[in-house]
Amino acid sequence: MSNLVKRILSSIVLIPLAFYFILQGSYMLMFFTFICFVIACYEWYMMTKNKPYKTYGFIFLIISFYTFYDLSVDVVGFFFVLIICVSTDIGGYVFGKIFNGPKLTKISPNKTYAGAIGGYFLSLISLIIINFYVDYPFFSIELFITFILISTVSQMGDITVSYFKRKS
Repeated sequence: MSNLVKRILSSIVLIPLAFYFILQGSYMLMFFTFICFVIACYEWYMMTKNKPYKTYGFIFLIISFYTFYDLSVDVVGFFFVLIICVSTDIGGYVFGKIFNGPKLTKISPNKTYAGAIGGYFLSLISLIIINFYVDYPFFSIELFITFILISTVSQMGDITVSYFKRKS
């Protein structure tokens, strides 16, 4: 089964499940977050049993899951961040596959400049769509800077995770 098909099938199952728990909030969300955290820690442990950088991955997971939980308190803000991150990832993947081009970094050899630009582009399109349906002032400099920061952190996180996966 191709990587793309696996991604699509897992997304079909996990996205509605995640949205359900996010909208339920409170204890349901804490339970779901904890289960995902335990699974991620187990996978990281299995990948890095005897590696000297094992601790950095656990620190990364703790910060990531805490940030997720902290953001989930404000549902509108959470979905804003989620949509920007997901569209950045999808834009990077699609544009990188279509346009290929020069590699972005040796740390993550599948990442390209076209993918990085595509990630920003698709997340900007998502921001415009969000602005149309939600009462956010699109042309505010704060919102634009927030969008750039979220998309950049999303791409940097993706590269960081790819780096550690390849080292393991």
